[in-house]
Amino acid sequence: MPSSSYVSLFDSNMTTPALLPLSGRRIPTLSPGAASFPHHRATLRLSEKFILLLILSAFITLCFGAFFFLPDNSKHKRFDLGLEDVLIPHIEAPKGAKHPGMVPGFLQAEEEESLRDKIRVDHERALQEAKEKLRKSRDELRAEIQTEKSKVVEDLKKKKEVPKPLPPVPMPKVVGVNDGDPVEPDVKEKRDKIREMMKHAWDSYRQYGWGHNELKPLAKKGHSTNIFGNSQMGATIVDALDSLYMMGLHDEFKDGQEWIEQNLDFSVNAEVSVFEVNIRFTGGLLAAYYLSGQEVFKVKAVQLAEKLLPAFNTPTGIPWAMVNLKSGVGRNWGWASAGSSILAEFGTLHMEFVHLTYLTGNPAYYQKVMHIRKLLAKMDRPNGLYPNYLNPRTGRWGQHHTSVGGLGDSFYEYLLKAWLMSDKTDTEARKTYDDAIEAIERHLIRKSNGGLTFIGEWKNGHLERKMGHLTCFAGGMFALGADGSPDDKAGHYLQLGAEIAHTCHESYDRTVLKLGPEAFKFDSGLEAVAVRQNEKYYILRPEVIETYWYMWRFTHDPKYRQWGWEAAQAIDKYCRVSGGFSGVKDVYSSNPTYDDVQQSFFLAETLKYLYLLFSSDDLMPLESWVFNTEAHPLPKERAQTIVEWRGLEQ
Repeated sequence: MPSSSYVSLFDSNMTTPALLPLSGRRIPTLSPGAASFPHHRATLRLSEKFILLLILSAFITLCFGAFFFLPDNSKHKRFDLGLEDVLIPHIEAPKGAKHPGMVPGFLQAEEEESLRDKIRVDHERALQEAKEKLRKSRDELRAEIQTEKSKVVEDLKKKKEVPKPLPPVPMPKVVGVNDGDPVEPDVKEKRDKIREMMKHAWDSYRQYGWGHNELKPLAKKGHSTNIFGNSQMGATIVDALDSLYMMGLHDEFKDGQEWIEQNLDFSVNAEVSVFEVNIRFTGGLLAAYYLSGQEVFKVKAVQLAEKLLPAFNTPTGIPWAMVNLKSGVGRNWGWASAGSSILAEFGTLHMEFVHLTYLTGNPAYYQKVMHIRKLLAKMDRPNGLYPNYLNPRTGRWGQHHTSVGGLGDSFYEYLLKAWLMSDKTDTEARKTYDDAIEAIERHLIRKSNGGLTFIGEWKNGHLERKMGHLTCFAGGMFALGADGSPDDKAGHYLQLGAEIAHTCHESYDRTVLKLGPEAFKFDSGLEAVAVRQNEKYYILRPEVIETYWYMWRFTHDPKYRQWGWEAAQAIDKYCRVSGGFSGVKDVYSSNPTYDDVQQSFFLAETLKYLYLLFSSDDLMPLESWVFNTEAHPLPKERAQTIVEWRGLEQ
C-alpha cells in the first residue's frame, strides 16, 4: 500500500559544516624588511582560542535555533547554497516581474514587513497548538492519533486508481432464463420441493454463515477450506446466484448481489486454487451477469481474472495450481507428482477465459488457454491418453495416471464445450475431444461380469477397475457430444451415456441410504460398491444427477426423472438438518454420521440440476447455453466472434 512519509527538517543525523581546528590555520608571516613589532604575538593564547570557539558555537547554535522555530509551511521552497539546504519563504513575484521567486533580500520594505507579520502569526499559532496538545490526556492523544490514522486510510481508499472502464460489447441474446413450468402437476410439485430445499440451504447459510465461503450446518457457523485461502470471499453466495435466479428467488438473489457489491474484494492476501476459484467465482459471476444484466458481476469477474493471470508465469505457460491474489506468487500442490500441474485444473479454464476476452477486449485470456492447447497437441501421449500430471517447469508428463474422474474429468468436458460454445466452429477442439474419447474407449471403458459399463483408471500401463462418483458426469458428456460425432456414431455415444447413467444409478441403489459413495469397484465379485471406508462417504455431489438431466433432455425417458426424484428424497431425508444440508460419512450405514459441511456446489450444481430435471426444456435450452463444470451457464457465442478471437492467438 503506498504510504506518505514526512521528513523532518533537522534530524539527529544532521551535522554542521566542519570547522577546521585553529591550530591548523596559518597566520600570514611578515615579509622581510617590514617593521617588526616584537611585542605582538604571532599566535593566540589557548584561553583566547577557547573564547573564540565559544563565540562561534553560540552564533551557529543561534542560527540553527532560528531556523528550527520557523513554521512548517508548505509554501517554503528549497534553495541550494552549496553546503546546506536552507528554507526560505517563497513569495510569488508580481505580474511582469523578471525574476519570479525572489529571495527576501530583494523584496520591498512593505513586503518584508508583511512577511514578518505572517511568520509571527504562524509561530504563535504553532505554539498555541503545542500548548493545547500538552494539556490533553494520554487517552485523548491516542484517540486523536487513531482518528488521524483512519482519515489517512480513508483518503488512500478514495485515491485508489479507478478501474479502467470495460469496453461496451453487445450483450448476447439470452433466452430461456425464466419460467420452465412443467405441464404435469406431479412434476411441478417435485420442482417446487427442490425450490424449497434450495431456500432452506440458502436461508441457513444466510443466517449462520453469511460472508463465509461455506457453512457448517450442525455447528451453525461459517466454514472454509484451503482452496479458498484464508479469506472470507462468500463462495456460497457467488456459486448460488444463478440457481437463485433460475428458481425465481429474486429477493435472495438481490441479497447476494448487495453483498458482492459491498464486500467482495479480490485484493486480499490469500492463496487460492486457480481452478476452483475460476469455475466457482469467475464462472458464477459471468453467469449472473448474463442472466441478470447487472454490470457489477462483469466488473467483479474481470477483477478476479486479472488476479489469476500471474499464475501463468511459468517456463511453459502451464499455470500453477495456486496463486496468491495479492502478490501473484504461484505454486503447485505438494502431493501432485513432483510439483506437477493437474490436467483437470489447467485444462478447465477455456470457457471462462474466452468470455473474458469477449467482455474486455483483452486477448491475453484467450491466448493463455490456446497456448495450453497448442502445447498439449505437440506432446506425445502414451496410448493416446492424457496423463493427469504435467510439470510446468519442464513441460514433461509426470506420473502416468489417466482418469476421467478426479484429476482429469473436466479437461475432456471443456474440449467438447469449447466446440459447442463456438457454435461448432472450433473444429480443433472437437477433433481433440474425439481423439481423446477414442483412446478412453479403447483403454478405460469396460463391462463388468454383471453387465455394468464402467470407466476405470489407467495407472502405469494397467487398468484399475474402480470408478469414482466424479466420473459419473461422463454419461452426460457422452450424450452431449453425440451429435457431431465422427463416423455417424451419435447413436453409439448416446447409448454409452445411458449405460454410464445406469451404472451410476446402481451405485446409489446398492446403498442403504440410496445415495452414491465417493468411489466403487468392479472386482472380486463386487460391482458398483465401495470397499474402503474412506470411499463410502457422500458429500452432496452432483455428477450423477447431472447425467440424469442430460439424458432426460436428449431422450425424455421418464426413468431419469424417477431416478432423480429418488436421489432428491434421499438427500432431503438423510442430509437435511435444521441448519442446512450436510454430507454423510457412510452411505451403507442406517445411522450415518454427518461431515458437517454444506458445500457451495450443492447450491450451484446439485439443486440446480434437480430443478432443471423437473422443468420444461425451454428453461436454459441447450441450443443457447453451455454449462461450465460448476453448472454455471454461459451463452453460446456467434461463430463470427470466435473467428475473430482465433485471429488473436498469434
